[in-house]
Amino acid sequence: MITFPMFSSVWRYRGFIGGSIKREFQIKYRNSLLGAAWTILSPLSMILVYTMIFSQVMGTRLPGTAGTFAYSIYLCAGVLTWGLFAEITTRSQTVFIENASLIKKLQFPRLCLPVIVVLNAGVNFAIIFGLFTAFLALSSNFPGWTYFAVFPVLLVQIVFSIGLGMILGVLNVFFRDVGQFFTILLQFWFWFTPVVYPVAALPAEVRAWLAWNPMAGVIGAYQAILVHGQAPDWASLLPATIAGLLCCVVGLQLFRKRAGEMVDEL
Repeated sequence: MITFPMFSSVWRYRGFIGGSIKREFQIKYRNSLLGAAWTILSPLSMILVYTMIFSQVMGTRLPGTAGTFAYSIYLCAGVLTWGLFAEITTRSQTVFIENASLIKKLQFPRLCLPVIVVLNAGVNFAIIFGLFTAFLALSSNFPGWTYFAVFPVLLVQIVFSIGLGMILGVLNVFFRDVGQFFTILLQFWFWFTPVVYPVAALPAEVRAWLAWNPMAGVIGAYQAILVHGQAPDWASLLPATIAGLLCCVVGLQLFRKRAGEMVDEL
């Protein structure tokens, strides 16, 4: 049974969590001349490249839309949000292994480690998505009040990502092939999700399979909001919501039962 003390203990160690996030941020840019400026320059350059290459150089247009930047926005909406999912899951699958020495030397709630992964990824995403939002506003493509529908979609995505990530993280301690397998799976998963292509481009029989892909509904919701300025089809988020809640329950149960054994395996 999952108990509230698991979460209250994490809250008591919020200083440890905050310090870990700050330390990782500092280490990332320690020997860099521009330092933290890269957190802005790197995502900004990616947004500019997508915009210039696809809308100006290639003249790519998104079917059903007339805007010059429609396909660039479609692409950014998919790639940036998929990046958050990929970062949380891939970092979660190795978080216990990478922090083996810390786990063995210090006494702290091990659940803090997945929380640190999510918050670190959240900070990175907030910066890049904030820049993308600024681009939408400057290019007169801001979707208005519909934009705020992004936040419940983001919540569903984070719940699904961390639930799946916790399962992978615990299993990867005991079966190291899990991490290798998921890395390969993630590549296929990306191309089975309408991130860089519209759903309409798929054959009808292939489209039917998207119902089994929780991330298809999540990415589609972002694209509906940011490209078309429309509220998403909330029903399309049910697979990700259900899968996310189930993964969280299974992940927490697995973590609670195997936390002691993980120390011996690391």
